[in-house]
Amino acid sequence: MDNREEVREFLTSRRAKISPERAGLPAGSRRRVPGLRRSEVAALADVSVEYYSKLERGQLAGVSPPVLEAVARALQLDDAERAHLLNLARAADGSDVLTRPKRRRAKGQWTPHRSLQWMLDAVTAGPALVRNGRMDVLAANPLARAFYADLHADPGNQANLARFQFLDPAARRFYPDWERFADMCVPILRTEAGRNPHDKDLHDLVGELSTRSEEFRTRWGAHNVRHHGTGTKRFHHQAVGELTLAFEDLEMTAEPGLTVTVYTAEPGSPSEEGLRLLASWAATREAHQAPQHSP
Repeated sequence: MDNREEVREFLTSRRAKISPERAGLPAGSRRRVPGLRRSEVAALADVSVEYYSKLERGQLAGVSPPVLEAVARALQLDDAERAHLLNLARAADGSDVLTRPKRRRAKGQWTPHRSLQWMLDAVTAGPALVRNGRMDVLAANPLARAFYADLHADPGNQANLARFQFLDPAARRFYPDWERFADMCVPILRTEAGRNPHDKDLHDLVGELSTRSEEFRTRWGAHNVRHHGTGTKRFHHQAVGELTLAFEDLEMTAEPGLTVTVYTAEPGSPSEEGLRLLASWAATREAHQAPQHSP
């Protein structure tokens, strides 16, 4: 796969973020670039300027791991950025065909095995769901379905968190910290694009969001990447109001590329009470939506 443009833009964007002072170099004068010069990155990585320039033109095929590591150190890449660079190199020389997991089936063709759904349903104190790197919600427990009622209310979202984030006006209310969520969402997609460059569904999603959302297009152009993890997020649910929830993202060993996300509230907090109210609201709503049988 020809990913030279992706490589070029990623390396250029990372170089622009490193100031000479941050790299331990004299700032000097008459600088025409916001970050390091190519020659400075080459010196920090202990490669020739010609060789580094070739890398920045997108030619990563055949580059050895020590050189990639040296470039990563010179550009002060974090763990997610370093992994992204390695994924780009594998895609460039075709080795990702041998090392990446089998191509995952489209969302509509994947169903959770019974024990996975049982596990999700066993989580009764908070929302629990499974998603892929494209941000498709593939499986959920009842509380997660109620939690993401806005996501599922519009069929146009296609149960995709990124599409909901950038195209559904309801997201602005559901995410009080909308900008922060947007800044987290796009790097997850960018990471997935580097890890799985042959995913047509992902390419289609990125194309749709880039066309329809300037906020997405700007963030996509920044080439930021991130790993899943842990933290705290704020939400505003239509039925129970404000919720502050901790989350854990767990990579699934049995299904490479899929992530289990579990939300919980601090014990004794108003958000814990909010989740109990949400469970009650969900049960009432499901009862009203259940088909009525004539006696």
